[in-house]
Amino acid sequence: MLQVKEKRNVTIVDIAEAAGVSRAAVSLVLRGKTGVGASARARVQQAMRDLGYVYNRGAANLRQSRSSVVGMIINDLTNPFFAELAVGIDRALQISNYMPFMANTAESVVRQVELIRSMREHGAVGLIVSPALDTDPDELAELAQDFPLVLAVRRIAGSRLASAVSQNREGAQAATRHLLGLGNRKIAFLGGRSATIIRAERLAGYRAALEAQGIAFDPALVIESMPTRLGGIDAMNAALSLPTRPDAALCFNDVVAMGAMIALNHHGLVPGRDIGIVGFDDIAEAALVSPPLTTIAVNAEVLGENAARLLLNQIRNGASAIENYVGDARLVVRGSCGAQGQTASIQTACLMPIQKGP
Repeated sequence: MLQVKEKRNVTIVDIAEAAGVSRAAVSLVLRGKTGVGASARARVQQAMRDLGYVYNRGAANLRQSRSSVVGMIINDLTNPFFAELAVGIDRALQISNYMPFMANTAESVVRQVELIRSMREHGAVGLIVSPALDTDPDELAELAQDFPLVLAVRRIAGSRLASAVSQNREGAQAATRHLLGLGNRKIAFLGGRSATIIRAERLAGYRAALEAQGIAFDPALVIESMPTRLGGIDAMNAALSLPTRPDAALCFNDVVAMGAMIALNHHGLVPGRDIGIVGFDDIAEAALVSPPLTTIAVNAEVLGENAARLLLNQIRNGASAIENYVGDARLVVRGSCGAQGQTASIQTACLMPIQKGP
């Protein structure tokens, strides 16, 4: 075992001597760079452990005048979809040797402003933001003028910011079309806040599918709520209080759908038998609830990976690298819609290419 030198900080020179390599090789290993063989890298890492050396990345960043920290500001980490999104972002950043700094706003715009300021003060070189409800578009637009920024999952009305989102309209249209194909004619749209683009897009897809079948859009069947399980319970309770209850419901997302199913159970009704339920996102839990949830599948991890890729491109190439990514969506049929065993997919569900500009 190597002996730690007392009364003096361990240096790169000490590690190089202990490992039998050059100081340049030690520096490459510390910075995660290539150019060092596997055997030499292993000796350097062992010497660091034996000598008790801890790399001061903050000091290295100061010397380089460059941080390796990227901020991730997520609106609701209690929703499994956003946790899966964060996993994808984290994986892409690790590959590129960037350190993620993640925080949850819990849909608070005040907290979001504080986090943006704090992350910039701590040296973040870019931000991936899934905006909180009621986010001021002007604030983010001003920030993006001279700072790398990508919106994830949620776009903002009127903004020209880079974004990674899914096929919201197409997904909702396919889900509604599927429910219509099962013979439902009184289909509710449950959950989500009306101020968001994502809800407007999904609502537009729902409405387009109805009108394509000659069914008049009924505003009474569109019930707003928070995009949470409790919101889903409230929305379904409101739907069941209508003079004529709906045959089926397309829900804003999976957690709203799960809340709606809980409400049905409380009323002695069975999802898929008494009222068909479809969600949106296909979180891991969707296949495990009873009955399993029919939903529009969006690969949250792939969405996160692409959000990170767009941000890293901005960091390297500046504002001229602003791009948008639209991920695919497909219908996954399970038992909650009343069509267990059937299969279906969105005809237009394909991986859409990167689109230049807003």
